[in-house]
Amino acid sequence: MHDKILILDFGSQYTQLIARRVRELNVCSEIVPYNKLPEMTEQIKGIILSGSPFSVTSEHALHPEMERIIGKKPVLAICYGAQYVAQHYGGRVMPSNKREYGKANLKNQEDDLLLKGIAADSQVWMSHGDTIEALPEGFRVLAGTESIDVAAYRSEEGRFEQPVYCLQFHPEVTHSLEGLALLKNFVVGVAQCQQTWTPESFVESSVRELCQQIGEDKVLLGLSGGVDSSVAAMLLHRAIGKNLYCFFIDNGLLRKNEFTEVLKSYEGLGLNVVGIDAQAAFLDELKDVSDPEQKRKVIGRVFIEVFEKEANQLQDVKWLAQGTIYPDVIESVSVYGPSVTIKSHHNVGGLPEKLNLKIVEPLRTLFKDEVRRVGKSLDLPQHIIGRHPFPGPGLAIRILGDITPEKVALLQEADAIYVDNLKKYDLYDKVWQAGTILLPVRSVGVMGDERTYEQAVALRAVNSTDGMTAEWSRLPYDFLATVSSEIINHVKGINRVVYDISTKPPSTIEWE
Repeated sequence: MHDKILILDFGSQYTQLIARRVRELNVCSEIVPYNKLPEMTEQIKGIILSGSPFSVTSEHALHPEMERIIGKKPVLAICYGAQYVAQHYGGRVMPSNKREYGKANLKNQEDDLLLKGIAADSQVWMSHGDTIEALPEGFRVLAGTESIDVAAYRSEEGRFEQPVYCLQFHPEVTHSLEGLALLKNFVVGVAQCQQTWTPESFVESSVRELCQQIGEDKVLLGLSGGVDSSVAAMLLHRAIGKNLYCFFIDNGLLRKNEFTEVLKSYEGLGLNVVGIDAQAAFLDELKDVSDPEQKRKVIGRVFIEVFEKEANQLQDVKWLAQGTIYPDVIESVSVYGPSVTIKSHHNVGGLPEKLNLKIVEPLRTLFKDEVRRVGKSLDLPQHIIGRHPFPGPGLAIRILGDITPEKVALLQEADAIYVDNLKKYDLYDKVWQAGTILLPVRSVGVMGDERTYEQAVALRAVNSTDGMTAEWSRLPYDFLATVSSEIINHVKGINRVVYDISTKPPSTIEWE
């Protein structure tokens, strides 16, 4: 059992980042909605209150059960949390004349464990519309900035059984230059957490728990060749060995040669993997389907049909394993309830009920970067650990409009040139995800003495940590020129290449 920091989510865009920063300190963190507090076990050593898009002065303010929080464990309240603590205990919080957003520098620091080692003028990041104008009785200021008197404050000694620290700024964002050091002061110094949350300890405890959970039962897992399913497979393999059965389904929408390459990549790992060629089934059902949501629904349905058919040939399988990771879990229990659907996610929804299987999710407590670190500790090859994320529906959502075998082949060729060059020029590991999109437009071109009227493709490359936000990758112009030239010269049917420079948000990483 690892020490844990509990993070109460008030809907902040930075809540997941708080959890990630705590885990960078090798301390387990768990996010829960502000109104769904768990039992305060001995394992929980401290509580962090997140920011929020709401105002504490609004009729829509979110109200946590303070009597279950304050005094029970050491507390660090950030932004909205800090304002709520001030208001709840009799302080004065007022809307600011203008929203304070951006960089600021601390001043007038008091001597305190939370600020130990933090520079007197340390740069921090502000993002709030309310200001704390007066502290409640029993609290004192720790630091201000040029524009506000109360940037950090705490409860006086003896005010509560456990200390309460409050920050108007966001230590979790990188613009707060010493934010991680400040969080360490709280997590390790104030809350006294032991820094034992490591990939190695996760593997050890997960294998032990999987053995207890599954016993001698058989488990079925749908592999994709990606990081999540591969790491889940290796964890299960280490726990139950030959009782794990893996399917890798070729839906006809994979990258060029991906089916054979992925199967080959699993050779030598000891996994029991069966490759299933189902290209015809998927492409037939996708004929004349153009709507992105409809594509996903068709692919999900056919996946279930193929998976069910193959699974029925196995005897006595009791469990279905999934590569669910922590962001998926968080979204399903968010402050606002299940997240509004931007686009359906391709998974094996419906399979457990159809096959009467129980679910096992070995990675449900991990963020994406943690999954990679666990994969490394499991000795998975780098070409699997470092593989770019690839959408479950595959090239179906990178072909805008209807899907035909000819369009799939065209996109596979163009995409292979792009990805191969990323590797050749040592850029593949410098971007988080890259892909080629076949556009539903034709444009005029000239090749030799001939006029052409052919299709265009867009190249996409982004940098991200977990896909929640993404910045477009600044690939060298010379590299882009090389890729464009090779695609146009070698892929008959394409005469124009463009580069997507949109961020997420407002755009998504995939085009559909």
